[in-house]
Amino acid sequence: MTEPTFTIPLWADLLGVGLGGVQGAMFASGFRGERRLDLLGVAIIGIMIGMGGGLIRDILLGQPPASLHSNWYLLTAGGAALVGMLLAGLFQRLNAVVVGLDAVVIGMFGAFGTSKAIAFGLPEVPAVFIGVCAAAGGGVLRDMLMGLPVSIMHVGSLYAVAAGAGCAFIVIAHGLGMGIVPAAIIGIVLTAIIRVLAVAFDLSLPEQRALYRRRVAAETGMIPIIRP
Repeated sequence: MTEPTFTIPLWADLLGVGLGGVQGAMFASGFRGERRLDLLGVAIIGIMIGMGGGLIRDILLGQPPASLHSNWYLLTAGGAALVGMLLAGLFQRLNAVVVGLDAVVIGMFGAFGTSKAIAFGLPEVPAVFIGVCAAAGGGVLRDMLMGLPVSIMHVGSLYAVAAGAGCAFIVIAHGLGMGIVPAAIIGIVLTAIIRVLAVAFDLSLPEQRALYRRRVAAETGMIPIIRP
């Protein structure tokens, strides 16, 4: 693969890692009962959210993970997870802050993934795909570690759709001649706005309805209909 035409600044990558670490720790700190975690468990989830998107991005690009070639990534993710734990009680009472932080993290990971893919000369569609995987990757790893249903695959608040819209904008804008930095910034804002609006208005993609599944079963005769 050729040398990239653009390199993500270390401070920007670390900012995304730090925000992701805080978000992951806040998420993990909220569990009660059998799923409650100790301090190490919360820290691991925070680190996974903070670093997971970048790891997946670099693996898909066939590059050595940037987060494993500098001490700052793990230190930033771990420190951010600690901050998230210490402030979990406050943040849980400020739901708007949690939603906004989540939206910004999705936008940043998606923008960084797409921008890096473009810099390495990938075509437009794979570049968007890598951006969406980077945006959703940390959440997928989190859910797998905690034994939860993978949220991106269930009815929700346009998590991947928001990331896809932002990543697609970056690709289109860059193709039309816009610089990668301003395109990425606008892509982050667009992703965050879509995500926040989706949560605020409880928007989601159409659900695969149980009624439709029953009709298909009746037509094929393979699955019995369970009547209420």
